[in-house]
Amino acid sequence: MTTSLLEIHDLNISFTRYDKGLRQMDMPMIRNLSMTIDPGEIVAVVGASGSGKSLLAHAILGILPRNAKWNGSLTFDGQSLTPKLIKKLRGREIAIVPQSVDFLDPLMRVGMQVRQAVRVGDPVEEQIKAFRKMRLGPKAAKRYPFQLSGGMARRVLVSIASVSGARLLIADEPTPGLDEGVVQETLNMFRQFADAGTAVVFITHDLEAALSIADRVAVFYSGTVLEMAEAADFTGKGERLRHPYTQALWRALPQNDFAVPEEIDYAMAAAAREEQLI
Repeated sequence: MTTSLLEIHDLNISFTRYDKGLRQMDMPMIRNLSMTIDPGEIVAVVGASGSGKSLLAHAILGILPRNAKWNGSLTFDGQSLTPKLIKKLRGREIAIVPQSVDFLDPLMRVGMQVRQAVRVGDPVEEQIKAFRKMRLGPKAAKRYPFQLSGGMARRVLVSIASVSGARLLIADEPTPGLDEGVVQETLNMFRQFADAGTAVVFITHDLEAALSIADRVAVFYSGTVLEMAEAADFTGKGERLRHPYTQALWRALPQNDFAVPEEIDYAMAAAAREEQLI
């Protein structure tokens, strides 16, 4: 029996903000969220903007902003993810491909940033191999982030994660700005990581991309998981999907004629259509 590498139970996240002068109020963003991820598994997290996908990644990594409050249970390989343990694991056992290219150090050449992330093997050789897989030429290693296009910078971020040797990889919207060929290479790389035993959380707006590599799909809406579905359940008219919103996401894809099930409410239908157009 496989033991889950990451277990999340009843996670709640809220933000403290000021309303009408100095009165404080809490704004809930994630509510009673529970999910598990096994070694060698890709769990895709899909949902509309603002549904809490990136917040989940930041909670796992312990990088929530100061005005955030959270409670619940997060465990990694059976150990509670305390701030001390997260600091020890971050960048080693747990790595992220962040959504923003601003995570790159603007004062360091990108090749060196990749080499610093190498945990096993020769740093220079691993950096060269990673860049070759991501279609980055030898000259790119000598450049600073501001000298790269947005797509190239994203490929550097993926390269950093790929050489980390992490047991849990969190990819937060890793494909926007990449051309189709590089997108496919990136997706194939995540699948290879999983096949080698790495657990992958793949956060994306692109349901089609998610279904091409994911084992399971966690569907987010308004700060919680509406459904955890097997990737194989996304077929036909969505008859095997349990929640109307999940059905709407599937039916809203171009190959499904942008259709929306009749029983879904208007707000969810609009969100599902928006999701496929982002």
